[in-house]
Amino acid sequence: KSSVVFPSGAEITGLGGEAICMECHQGRASKVSVDAKLEELGLTEDLDTVNADLGFINIHYFPAAATLYGTQAMGGYEYAGKMYDGKFRHVEGIETCVGCHDQHTLEVRLETCQECHDGATSVEELKNVRMQGSLADYDGDGDTTEGIAFELEGVQALLLQAIQAYAAEVAGTPIAYSPDAYPYFFIDGDGDGLVGDAEANNDNRFASWTGRLEKAAYNYQMSVKDPGKYAHNAKYVIQLMYDSVEDLNSVLATPVDLSTAHRQDPGHFAGNTEAFRHWDAEGEVPGGCVKCHAAEGVPMFLKNGAT
Repeated sequence: KSSVVFPSGAEITGLGGEAICMECHQGRASKVSVDAKLEELGLTEDLDTVNADLGFINIHYFPAAATLYGTQAMGGYEYAGKMYDGKFRHVEGIETCVGCHDQHTLEVRLETCQECHDGATSVEELKNVRMQGSLADYDGDGDTTEGIAFELEGVQALLLQAIQAYAAEVAGTPIAYSPDAYPYFFIDGDGDGLVGDAEANNDNRFASWTGRLEKAAYNYQMSVKDPGKYAHNAKYVIQLMYDSVEDLNSVLATPVDLSTAHRQDPGHFAGNTEAFRHWDAEGEVPGGCVKCHAAEGVPMFLKNGAT
């Protein structure tokens, strides 16, 4: 087995032993699933009217492969006009399921991680890792020394805040989330923002879905259901959540403050920009680009118009 087809219809080829892992750990929904349901119900333009026939679309649990491959798998709900990171490139030999996890015990190969991340004495401490290519203050809390896992938690909190504000203000029903009780989103009857024991039942499920809320809730669930997202593809998940907040903000009377938060990194670390994503369909960058994208090529081309 050397290829995997994702729920979006995207096929990843040229795989090794990790293909077996990816067959199941890819989720069961995608941007395509969400868009298809909204189109079926006539909600592609009217995104803020509650529709009784619209239910929560769930990506399912542990969609690690969808996270890892980013926009190449299109597992998250990607907003029109936005660009997203592709597969997270770590280091050679340690960027696949079986490169990082023992394929028999499924445990993280901690000893391999420690060859570079020598401060991590346990798998839990890997959450403190912060790579040089991820130094933006994504959650806007002023701390760029915390591990990327905690930046993700901060953006998650912003998204949940926006979801709850939108549900109360636009959908007209307060909402709360539980990661452990199906169907995850419930009516927040007591208004405390949490799912109490009496609220965590199917009869109390949240049912006031709009198209805009559906997209944001889908991305929130994806961010929760991949506990290893900080290692699999943190930037892709941050981009999904940031865009969800931004979209909800567009109709909120008091938008969630994103003024100090960041969606991407500057310069060459911004893997979701045109320079990185332009040739996704072709699968490789054409040789003609070397005339500029080489150390000596740029100054020579600027001076002479040729290389």
